[in-house]
Amino acid sequence: MAIIETEATLHEAHRDNHTHRDVNGGWLRPAVFGAMDGLVSNLALMTGVAGGAVSHQTIVLSGLAGLAAGAFSMAAGEYTSVASQRELVEAELDVERRELRKHPKDEEAELAALYESRGVEPGLAREVARQLSRDPEQALEIHAREELGIDPGDLPSPAVAAVSSFGSFALGALLPVLPYLLGASSLWPAVLVALLGLFLCGAVVAKVTARSWWYSGLRQLALGGAAAGVTYALGSLFGTAVG
Repeated sequence: MAIIETEATLHEAHRDNHTHRDVNGGWLRPAVFGAMDGLVSNLALMTGVAGGAVSHQTIVLSGLAGLAAGAFSMAAGEYTSVASQRELVEAELDVERRELRKHPKDEEAELAALYESRGVEPGLAREVARQLSRDPEQALEIHAREELGIDPGDLPSPAVAAVSSFGSFALGALLPVLPYLLGASSLWPAVLVALLGLFLCGAVVAKVTARSWWYSGLRQLALGGAAAGVTYALGSLFGTAVG
């Protein structure tokens, strides 16, 4: 076993071997899951309609309608959700800002008590809280992180969330329709393209999980295939009953 001889080498070894995955997934997670949502929902819609033995023009129209309706619904829902969350956070930040302005000593003592509860020596905790509280904006940021668990400078944008949700959903929902737009006249090319897309999305998701790419891909393939199979069977049943 190799022996680390110097403190500098120890720091480098620790830095090189002490890395973590991005547990939030960054932009990758919402983008991929938005695309998978579009894929599964539109594939299920199209197979359900196809199960009713309708013309391929009707299937294409259903797929395009599902793409548009789903993408706009996702965008509107994401915008409303993120905007509401941001408004709530900003309201709480205003409360904290007022408390820091009206009762600075109480807020400083609160911060010192928080550090003490985490094991910092009382005198040091009070000194750290005093120094950090000299800048009102820095104090607000620290209180927001410690009490609310948020970063005031990194609030999500409703517009960005809406546009990204619209785009990723529309891209996923387009895949099952694409073979028809390119001249296919039966359902199976659309199903194969969609299932391949589901496998690839599942494999990409493995980049932000501890699972292997093939496991994630096959899992998403199975779930999407099951959804398509069930809706096709229901479409066949209802189509026969209605006919």
